[in-house]
Amino acid sequence: MAAMVVKRSVRSFYRMYVLSSPSVTTQVQTCAYSSSTKHPFQGNGEGSSPTGHLTMTSSSKQLSTADIKKIPDAEVRKSVFISQSNDVFTNLALEDWIYRNFDLTNHHILMLWINKPTVVIGRHQNPFSETNVSALERNGIELARRNSGGGAVYHDPGNLNCTFFMPRARYDRKYNLTLLTRALYREYGINAELSPRDDIMLLGKKISGTAAKLGQPNAYHHCTLLVNSNKLHLGASLAKDNVEITSKATASIPSPIKNLVDVNRTVNIQQLLSAIGYEFLRTPATQLTDGGRELLMKQRGFQLINPTDKWFPGITELRENFASWDWRFGKTPNFSVQKTIQLKSAGAGSHPHEMKVKVDVEKALIKEISLILPNHEPIPVVSDMVGRAYNEDCFHGIAEALRGANTENMQQAMGL
Repeated sequence: MAAMVVKRSVRSFYRMYVLSSPSVTTQVQTCAYSSSTKHPFQGNGEGSSPTGHLTMTSSSKQLSTADIKKIPDAEVRKSVFISQSNDVFTNLALEDWIYRNFDLTNHHILMLWINKPTVVIGRHQNPFSETNVSALERNGIELARRNSGGGAVYHDPGNLNCTFFMPRARYDRKYNLTLLTRALYREYGINAELSPRDDIMLLGKKISGTAAKLGQPNAYHHCTLLVNSNKLHLGASLAKDNVEITSKATASIPSPIKNLVDVNRTVNIQQLLSAIGYEFLRTPATQLTDGGRELLMKQRGFQLINPTDKWFPGITELRENFASWDWRFGKTPNFSVQKTIQLKSAGAGSHPHEMKVKVDVEKALIKEISLILPNHEPIPVVSDMVGRAYNEDCFHGIAEALRGANTENMQQAMGL
């Protein structure tokens, strides 16, 4: 479904910006790769990369920050990559592959991608603090952990993701975000603004969240754009379970959100994708000036990207890592959870008794279960649940085990 949307958007770009000028069509290309096309990074090295001139990074060729900054904008080319996958783990792998492997010294890339319903958390976040993981699983919504920091976001087919790749020496988050606001104004007359936290705001509400990965020699900055996202599903997916979690993980900062269609019903993913790509290609590498058609003709243009091992060797292994339990959950900073459960009391007609339970979790595995006494002292409990993967539903198992003992017996066992 997403691939069909992407292809239509590129054809729309052709109709809007290319066909009116025959001299541009040789510069702005669409490349839906076929199995018969030779991969540029395999075999004897003949052929061309997906954009025709991209090269792999090489430590022996890396320039200093000062040398990179001396390169004039006129020598830097740009490409727009449009992923044909709507699988979040594949797209995260593609993002990571480009970051690790491409030489971006003279070539900046904008990757545009759309995912099926997914909650994506930051590298240093606790998924159990950001969402109800068990509820996501029941509703068929993926949970992914990205390689950058920042907070949790919700992706669906009504959300457009943008990743800007450049050398670390040219990293400029405000340049990228301003470019997006310019595209919104040029195409739809929408006046969006940047917040002090580098979110894109519209009428006081958030339409885009942002995060970055800064390395050497490359960097990337990615953000979301809420076009026509399902706000009901978004709110439900980011709802947290009613537990007390103590953790040093990065916490998201909730913000009221707005879809672009809330202010302009003509906005759609296909047209917006083309408008953003066009704005990127007509803007010099470091200066927010309008290079117009003259600069556009010099760029590498739009590329439909098929993220497979044929074109990106090793991307399947990267995808498997992003989709693995060890990455999504095992990377969670250690935390503890407290929840009050109901226990039956002895004797007919007696009222239920509340007991607070604490669960200590390391690398997303249950390390210890304790009962919290009235004086707040924790008493460890022997349980076969220790060592199992933690999720919100584990409290049901704890409650069932404790309900097998009445209140008086439990008090006696604890020496009360």
